[in-house]
Amino acid sequence: MPQLHVKVCRYGAGRTALTAYDKEHAVTYARLLDAEADNADWREVARIVLHIDPTSEPERARVAFESI
Repeated sequence: MPQLHVKVCRYGAGRTALTAYDKEHAVTYARLLDAEADNADWREVARIVLHIDPTSEPERARVAFESI
């Protein structure tokens, strides 16, 4: 069952088929789509959706955000 608060990998999977990781992160993906539709700032998305602080971990936050 998809969870609301899950730890994300540094890089996206980059596969065309759904994986167990994708299924576990379905809620995260939906939240990312909502954020994109709202034109949310990537730093806000990293903090709220990906649970990565862009102030203390700017590179990790940006890489994780861009790879999804």
